[in-house]
Amino acid sequence: MSRVLVANHAKLSWLLLRGAFRQLAGRLNGHPLLRWSLGPLKTDRLLIAPQDLHTADPTLANEIYAGRFAFAGKVVLCGGRSVFEIEPPSEEWATALLSFDWLRHLRAAESGITRANGRALVDEWIALQGSWHPLAWRPDVLSRRIISWLSQATLVLQDADVRFYRRFLRSLVRQVRYLRYTAGDARSGVARLEATIALTYAALCIAGQARHIKFATERLRHDIERQILPDGGHIDRNPGAVIDLLLDFLPLRQVFASRNIAPPQALLNAIDRMMPMLRFFRHSEGTFAHFNGMGATPADLLLTLLAYDETRGAPLSHAPHSAYQRVEAGGGVLIMDTGRAPPIDMSLEAHAGCLSFEFSSPKQSLIVVNCGMPAMSRDAWRQHARGTAAHSTVTFNETSSARFVESTTFRHMLGGAPMLAGPSHVSVTRETGADSIVLRTAHDGYADPYGIVHQRTLSLAADGTRLEGEDVFLATDGSARVRTTRDHYAVRFHLHPAIKASRLSDGHGVMLVAPNKEAWTFSAHDDRVELEDSVYLATTNGPRRTAQMVIYGHARRRPRVMWTLQQVAAAAGASRRARGEEPKLPL
Repeated sequence: MSRVLVANHAKLSWLLLRGAFRQLAGRLNGHPLLRWSLGPLKTDRLLIAPQDLHTADPTLANEIYAGRFAFAGKVVLCGGRSVFEIEPPSEEWATALLSFDWLRHLRAAESGITRANGRALVDEWIALQGSWHPLAWRPDVLSRRIISWLSQATLVLQDADVRFYRRFLRSLVRQVRYLRYTAGDARSGVARLEATIALTYAALCIAGQARHIKFATERLRHDIERQILPDGGHIDRNPGAVIDLLLDFLPLRQVFASRNIAPPQALLNAIDRMMPMLRFFRHSEGTFAHFNGMGATPADLLLTLLAYDETRGAPLSHAPHSAYQRVEAGGGVLIMDTGRAPPIDMSLEAHAGCLSFEFSSPKQSLIVVNCGMPAMSRDAWRQHARGTAAHSTVTFNETSSARFVESTTFRHMLGGAPMLAGPSHVSVTRETGADSIVLRTAHDGYADPYGIVHQRTLSLAADGTRLEGEDVFLATDGSARVRTTRDHYAVRFHLHPAIKASRLSDGHGVMLVAPNKEAWTFSAHDDRVELEDSVYLATTNGPRRTAQMVIYGHARRRPRVMWTLQQVAAAAGASRRARGEEPKLPL
C-alpha cells in the first residue's frame, strides 16, 4: 500500500471520528431535556441589509403564495397546511426550503401581499422549527438561512409590527449564536467557508455584534487563505465554487465599506484572483467547464459577476495551483484537468477525471464534454458522474483512476464520499509554436492496480479548427512494453447533446454536426470508433441523452492511439491548398 494511501486512511479515520461526534452533538442538541442555553439574546435593530447578487423571478412569488413549493425537481402542494409541517419529498428539496433562498423571489414581486407572505412563512418557521430541527439547524443550511434573512430583511421587516420585528431579530441572533459554536462542524470546503461568511455578515449587520467583528474577520482570513489558491481556484478544484463564493464575497466587501471598516486584505486578494478564473473556465459559447462537481452553468449569475470584472483581460493560459490547462486558439477553447486529487477532507465531490478535456469550437459550439453533475437528484447520479468513465479520457478495465469511499454509512457520516487514492504524479509541459499549441501530459492513476502510465498529448491548431490527440500507454518503469494482462482500455469522447453524430462507412471515423450547421469529423486513423449512448448531466432540467465516441483496445497489442478532430470546411480548404488549387469564391 502506497504511503499516500496509508496517510489518507489515517485522515479518513479522523474524519469519521469527527462525523460521529457531529451526529452525537446534533442528537444532544435536539433532546428536549438538553436544549442549549446561550444567555440573553438582546438586540434592537439591523444596521445593514447586504446586497443579494442572485437573480430572482417574481413569477415564482405567485406560486409560493398559492402554496406550491417547487425545489430540486420536486413539487409540494401545501393544501392549507404549513409547508414546514409537510414531510419533504427529498433532502435536497428540504435543504432548498430551509435555506430560505427563495425569499428573493418574493422581494422581486414588490407588493404588500408578497411581503406579508414572506413574514408569515418566516413566522411559521420560527414557531415550528425555531427551537430545533436536525436539518434546519445543520451548519450549512443554517449559514444559508442567516445570509438569506439578512439579505432579504427589507422584504420581511417592511410594514412589520414591533412584535414581529423583535421576534425575527431574536430568532436571527439565536441562529447566529448557535452557528458561532457549530461552524467548525460544517463540512470542510465551501460549506465551512460559507459558515464563516454568514458569521461575518452577522457581526457587521446586526446591532450589538460589534465585539464579534474582529474574531469573525480573523476566521474569514484564515479560511480564505486555506481554501482560495494563489491562482484563484478553490482547493476542492470545483469550478462552480468560484461562482458560489464570489456571489458572497462581493456583497461582503461592500458591507465592510458601508460600515467604514477596512475589509481584510485576504478577502480583497481573493476577489482579485478569482475574477480571472471566471474567464479561465468559460468556453467559447459561455458555459463553464464540467470538472469536479460542476453542473449547469448559471448563465445569469455568471454575467452578473463578469460585470464586476474590472480588468476584462485575456484568460490565463494555465492555473498551476488548481491544476488546469486552457488552450485558446482562433476562438476554439480546450480546457484540460491536469491535477492530482485534492486533500481528502476537500475531496467529497472530487471526480476521477485526470487528463480529461472539453473542447468548444471557434463558432461557439460545445463539442467534447464531460458528463458533469445534475442540478437535481445528485445522490442518484453522484457515483456515475464521479467515475472516470463519465469523462473524456481513458479508462482501464472499466475502473476509475481514483478510489472513493464506498460505505453508505461512512458517506452519511462524512456528508460525501472522499477520494482515498488517485494520481499522485501528473506531469504537464506546454509548447507554443507558430502553427499550434501542444500539451504533453501523463498521470499514474493506473500504476498501482495495473502497472500502466497514461500519457496524453493534445495539439490545437492556431486557427482552432483542428485538434490532434495521442494517447500512449507505458509500463511504470517507462518502458514501452506493458506487461499486465489486465490491459483493456477505452478512450472516451463524450459529446454535447446538441451535437448530432453518425459513424462513417469505414468504421474509423464519426461525422459531427452542431446546431449552427458547422460540421466536424473525428478520425481514429487505424483504430475503430464505436458510437455509444451517454448521458449529459449538467443541465437544469434533468439528465439528457447524448452519445460518446469510444476507441477500445489492449495496451500490450496497441499501446498508442492517435486521433484527430477537425472542422470539415477547414479540412477541405487544407486539402485544396495541398493540391495547389485556388479556393472557390462564392457567386
